[in-house]
Amino acid sequence: MYNKYRKLTLIGLVTFGLGLVADDVIRFAGVAEAQSSDRAFELRTYTTHPGRIEALHARFANHTVELFERHGITNVGYFRPDDAALAENTLVYLIAHDSRESAEASWAEFRADPDWLRAREESQRDGQIVENVESLFLSPTHYSGMR
Repeated sequence: MYNKYRKLTLIGLVTFGLGLVADDVIRFAGVAEAQSSDRAFELRTYTTHPGRIEALHARFANHTVELFERHGITNVGYFRPDDAALAENTLVYLIAHDSRESAEASWAEFRADPDWLRAREESQRDGQIVENVESLFLSPTHYSGMR
């Protein structure tokens, strides 16, 4: 009886794992497929006020990522620096837009979204979170895997 349940559990875990892998492949394929167009990649670095990095991570995890998608912004990756000093107050992320023009339109829509305004206000009840934002638009080189 134990082996039967063990087998079923193993089959379930493998099936679940394959589903996760397939999901990642589909997401990656979507990014790779989009790379052949006039996509505009944007690298953004946020520096928080002291002690506010977790509030920023919570705001992105609970609101911002979904709102970006709603407004046509593709989430590529979010990163915390490994350098201990920067990890305490820095979030770096890469997003993609259909074009530079669509980036402007998406950002304007995002900034005016009532859900974003509410999330930003609620997340700052204990004080301002972001001290500085840097944005850099990037174009892939001809030898880049992200084209």
